[in-house]
Amino acid sequence: MTESGDRLKLCDRDDLAPGEARRIDVGGLRIALVRIGDEFHAIGDRCSHEDFSLADGEVLTAECEIECARHGSTFDLRSGAPCSFPATKPVPVYTLALEGNAVYVVVP
Repeated sequence: MTESGDRLKLCDRDDLAPGEARRIDVGGLRIALVRIGDEFHAIGDRCSHEDFSLADGEVLTAECEIECARHGSTFDLRSGAPCSFPATKPVPVYTLALEGNAVYVVVP
């Protein structure tokens, strides 16, 4: 993971298979990076219901959501909003920049 201006490199596109999620700690951020088809999404990796890694959960590709493996809450990958209980609070979402084969997070 390398720095480039106000962006931090997370990985190369080919490092993440479609339907896969991976936890990446970079620049003080704990991110769940998710790939659905050719699209990438980055959300905070801590479930808002309980501090559990969202990257360990199932990616629901048709719904563009990720499910927390601990209690089953799902989160919209585009907005971070909870889509099911027991979570009621959103998780942060991060802007990504794709350049060539690299995937960068824009540092907030």
